[in-house]
Amino acid sequence: MSAAPAVSAERGAGAGTVTAQARPPHTGHTGHAYGTGTGHADGIGAAVGTGATEGTGGTSHPYGSDRAVLAGLDRHAHPLRATAPGDQRPAGDLAALARMTRDAEIIGFGEVTHGSKEVFDVRERLFRYLATRPGDAAVTTFALEQPWSTGVRLDTWVRTGEGDLRTIMREEFQSDYTSWRTEEFHRLFSWMREYNRTHDRQLRVMGNDIGDIGREQYARVLGWAERHRPALLPVLRERYAQLLALPAGRDARMKALTGLPPAQRRSLAADAQAAHRLLSGTGTGTGTGTGSKPGRVPARVVQEALVISQMATMYSLDGAELHRFRDDSMARNTVWWQRGTGERVLAAAHNGHLAYRSAWPQQYPVTQGAALRDLVGDDYVAIGTSVHSAGFLARPETGGDRREVFDTGAAHPGSNEHTLDRVRHRDFVIDLRGTTGDRATAAWLAAPRPTFLVPATYVPSVMREPQSLAEGYDVIVHLHRAEAATPFD
Repeated sequence: MSAAPAVSAERGAGAGTVTAQARPPHTGHTGHAYGTGTGHADGIGAAVGTGATEGTGGTSHPYGSDRAVLAGLDRHAHPLRATAPGDQRPAGDLAALARMTRDAEIIGFGEVTHGSKEVFDVRERLFRYLATRPGDAAVTTFALEQPWSTGVRLDTWVRTGEGDLRTIMREEFQSDYTSWRTEEFHRLFSWMREYNRTHDRQLRVMGNDIGDIGREQYARVLGWAERHRPALLPVLRERYAQLLALPAGRDARMKALTGLPPAQRRSLAADAQAAHRLLSGTGTGTGTGTGSKPGRVPARVVQEALVISQMATMYSLDGAELHRFRDDSMARNTVWWQRGTGERVLAAAHNGHLAYRSAWPQQYPVTQGAALRDLVGDDYVAIGTSVHSAGFLARPETGGDRREVFDTGAAHPGSNEHTLDRVRHRDFVIDLRGTTGDRATAAWLAAPRPTFLVPATYVPSVMREPQSLAEGYDVIVHLHRAEAATPFD
């Protein structure tokens, strides 16, 4: 998954195996059976676990043979005829996937790597299909794992054409957000802009992440206060002074923040929280509010102040608590947007964020997907992507902003992908919730076994953590092969 700012260089202990069980009820974060501890902010510090393996070539399962499992997967799999979003063939194959998500207000569509073309392509193809559905069936917001202020710039561009898209992407997709600076994302935003030119119902972009805040976001908050509550302006300027003194560019600003002493980062967080309290009137300012009281400061202004508070608070934390706070904040920001607009949302992020269970619980104790289920229940659906093999863009383990092309190689026997790739369709989608009556298939899906999960930094030792597909996702999209995405610089 993409990195949160690396405010701790310590690496956590290895994650243990996950016991096969039904997905736990989502009743609050204190009830989740995740580990604790500190870890590198990339979540790349976990050692490979010793998960159970599924047999191949005749090894038995609790409720039947390998053959029975494959027969069940074959029955439930729906073929995908294409991945390319511009494919002119009828999109009827997407109807099954649309049915699987029709009751959800927020659809999480994960990516097994942060840099594979066909993974980006099939998600865009689904978004285009859902965006053009009639009435309430339409999904009109594309939410992505980018800072809130980035989302505002992209949203403005797809609605108005203001600015140059490549310039926006170069300026915004930096540092830990470099992964999405690709031709595939440029094509997606360009299609959204062309769609908006000729349709009254506008497609939107929102960023739900909190790793950075552009200076224009502070300007919007301060500008509102200057126009409508001038008495608040001196206090807000004082509270934001240290943050506004940071470098202007994203990469330099994030490096400067992570390099500050812990006491100074805590001071920044306290100031940002106080600014949010002042505007929200909640009396907390801890980064967990959702809006403003009627007749007071507009909810959008309070939300922008909240995101600033979330960002500063995250930098005051370390290890697992940093990641817990980050994923919870991403979930809350997405829910705020969906409830405020009333529009359905497709959320794009790494599988590791959007799943219900963490593959690296020592570093990521609670995922965005688990938090979304806590907040909205069945109005959230988690789609994970799976590949038998994939090329992908990632940063080398040595660090830096430079991306290289790597490859997973073929899935190993005993892995989830090895069996999924034996289904009769090359590429397919399967609703895991519909398999519960098939004992052999349901048991196979519930058992944890090595599964590709490739973070933004290439570290082979953490790419095959044991995961239970049934505990992690509602739906799986499996691709036989994906190639590396096309970067631009």
